[in-house]
Amino acid sequence: MAALRAAATDHDLANLARFGIDAPSGLGVSMANLQTIAKRLGRDHDLAAALWATGQYEARMLASLIDDPAQVTPGQMDAWRAGFDNWAIVDTVCFKLFDQSPHAFAKVGEWAALNDAFGRRAAFALLACLALHGAKNPNGGDNDQPFLDGLVLIERAAGDDRNFVKKSLSWALRAIGGKKSPTLKAAALETARRLAASPDAAPRWVGKDALRALNKPAKGGSRKD
Repeated sequence: MAALRAAATDHDLANLARFGIDAPSGLGVSMANLQTIAKRLGRDHDLAAALWATGQYEARMLASLIDDPAQVTPGQMDAWRAGFDNWAIVDTVCFKLFDQSPHAFAKVGEWAALNDAFGRRAAFALLACLALHGAKNPNGGDNDQPFLDGLVLIERAAGDDRNFVKKSLSWALRAIGGKKSPTLKAAALETARRLAASPDAAPRWVGKDALRALNKPAKGGSRKD
């Protein structure tokens, strides 16, 4: 915590609000400085748990950078997910830690059924991260299948018009469509076109946003927040 306080700046604290990160406990530590501190600490599961328990924003961000994915349990994933309170902590924990867990695909399915905005965002941010990082089917067999299942979840949740949820749905759809698999590319495009043709505003936005990227293969997995 002393290292975090020493690395804090007024500029980086102001950036939290500028980027729409609601973190009342924030100190103002940039991601670059968080990564420098994390590199010095190395992997430490127990320290990560202690940092998370503080409830402090940058401490939780740091926890996701130093935790050991091999020691992350389904119970821990659920407990941390219950503490998600802004988009940045959701995306960082999923991108830096949770997507390396063998329990990740199962959590996508479980969290997609949640009604709270950050819980549902966690489901689809995690799905996007799994696609971007080339995750394999944890059950063996066809590596496309978990992502085809994910497309079903995306379409099912597309009526959710909350901003942070819509953006995560588009991110996941673009990430799946941006994978090298022709099967996933075609399936993602088909899903996006169906959503874009919806008479309802929320799914139509998701579909159109995804199509803009999927029609530009080089940018298919990029994220826009």
